[in-house]
Amino acid sequence: MTGRRVSVAVVGGGVTGLVAAYRLRQQCGDDAAITIVEAGPRLGGKLRTVPLGDGPVDVGAEAFIARRPEVAELIGELGLADQLVHPAGRQPLVWSEGALHPLPTRTLMGIPSDPQSVAGLVDADTLTRIVAEPSVPFAWDPASDVDVATLVRSRFGDQVVRRSVDPLLGGVYSGSAESLGVRAALPTLAAALDAGAPSLTAAVTAALPTPAPGPVFGTLRDGYGSLLAALRDAGRPQTILDAPASGLRRDGDGWWLDPLGHVEGVVLALPAPDMVRLVADAVPQLAAAARDIELASSAVVALALPDDTGIPENSGILVATGEPLGAKAFTLSSRKWPHLADRAVTLVRASYGRFGDAAVVDMPDPDLIATARTDLETVTGVRPEPVAAVVQRWHGGLPQYAPGHLDRVAAIEEAAAGVDGLEVAGAYLHGVGVPACVASATAAVSRLSARVAG
Repeated sequence: MTGRRVSVAVVGGGVTGLVAAYRLRQQCGDDAAITIVEAGPRLGGKLRTVPLGDGPVDVGAEAFIARRPEVAELIGELGLADQLVHPAGRQPLVWSEGALHPLPTRTLMGIPSDPQSVAGLVDADTLTRIVAEPSVPFAWDPASDVDVATLVRSRFGDQVVRRSVDPLLGGVYSGSAESLGVRAALPTLAAALDAGAPSLTAAVTAALPTPAPGPVFGTLRDGYGSLLAALRDAGRPQTILDAPASGLRRDGDGWWLDPLGHVEGVVLALPAPDMVRLVADAVPQLAAAARDIELASSAVVALALPDDTGIPENSGILVATGEPLGAKAFTLSSRKWPHLADRAVTLVRASYGRFGDAAVVDMPDPDLIATARTDLETVTGVRPEPVAAVVQRWHGGLPQYAPGHLDRVAAIEEAAAGVDGLEVAGAYLHGVGVPACVASATAAVSRLSARVAG
């Protein structure tokens, strides 16, 4: 698309949209008219960095998978390589049955590869069941997809689901084993099952990632806000805030989009339900393909506590489902991240909300902060008075990769492929993490460049 002035709209100003605008600037050149149309009052979407205590703190996503290359390469491009930091290497815990336990090891998203993986977390009957599982007849249909809970419960029992699998899946998707399909949430497990694994134990063993050197996670020293600012500065998009996009329709050889007008191309970097509403009239087949994707809401309570509060020397605490506790997880941020350990306060994040649990997310701020303090006292035994606190709600924050999700994504991409000058990108396609969003935006711009060039 270089060599002539082009106009492209990016609908949605989250990290996917900001990466798309940046890649468009690289592809289109300095003269291109690139505009982000964002329904909310700010850019960044589900990434947000706020001041708390004596420095910046992320109240959305706080880390990325460091073994995927997309974010590390992007921050290198943007001159932020010195911002990259990694965890301190402390171990997480699980709160279950009124006690703290080490997070199970040698598991695939909490699904054990052997009884020792969950010893101490589940009862003796469950351990016996795990031992016997390879000898129990097993049938798997390579044409099928089921929710993770159905598969794991049928082979290992309910305790493994609630105490080991749910806590990990809840941290990634704000969902549960019952709301997530095996094929989309655990693709390597599905591949092992499709290849003929004779038991779930064998499939998990085959699907476990090969140990690799280096840290698993990374983040930015000054928070994701530094990445968002760098993307905005490098992409130099015009921005229209507080402006829900509407009126999408064909307009000659391009598109019409309110409130912007005529553009040659459009990148839809929206949550699935918002994308469905926008394209319902102009591209009904695309809307139909994405209509069944549901979202989970969540909330983060970030607490700045007096130093030396006595919280555990661990990176965080995941909470089993079914516990009489509102929180689904705690990130002990000052223990997890070396750059936060140097602060004058102790930072803790309490996370609330699983798929279908909207009531807790909509609690008034004082009530949610009080609940976070009570829950933190329950699992750690300490209840200090916060120096400061921030509540951040994420309504519709994370898509649920329900059974059949890969088929839905294939239908979405097939429908979009038949429409010139229109691309889709976002967390509902090929992964909910920031690296997947970066990859999705980059791929969408690459396709749009090829189709609008000329």
